[in-house]
Amino acid sequence: MQSYANKDELIMAINTSYQKYITEFTDIPNHLKDKRIAEVDRTPAENLSYQLGWLTALLDWEENEKAGKHVDVPAKGYKWNNLGELYHSFYATYSDYSLEALITLLNARVAALCNLVASLPEDILFAPNKRQWATTNAQWPVWKWVHINSVAPFKTFRTKIRKWKKYAL
Repeated sequence: MQSYANKDELIMAINTSYQKYITEFTDIPNHLKDKRIAEVDRTPAENLSYQLGWLTALLDWEENEKAGKHVDVPAKGYKWNNLGELYHSFYATYSDYSLEALITLLNARVAALCNLVASLPEDILFAPNKRQWATTNAQWPVWKWVHINSVAPFKTFRTKIRKWKKYAL
């Protein structure tokens, strides 16, 4: 997995991978947002909804912990071994949104994530066991959670949406 020397590098990676990812949606007409093709496992709307779901979850984990609330990870009623159902809840949450609205929401979530990273002290971001929601058997520091919920899927899902466009447009 990629690593980062400091939070500025992480923020740059988030923004760079996000810009490449989100640009892929500019030429997809809204009437095709739910078009399913055999070669790709998500529609454009599902692709964006997945990103929105995870970024919203991560931001909520941090907000709830800072407020002294119990944090359900990955989400209330869901376990790590049952993520398919969680993904479907993301799709259902955003199913009535246009591509433009999904992009607007995702722009805001990415900005909020970058603001969160910028606001965290380096030790909270890079040392393990600094947040209850990030403390698992893997002992990942917060930055890894940020990476796997932003940089990594932006890269992977960019490939998926490019493949979708190849077959659907």
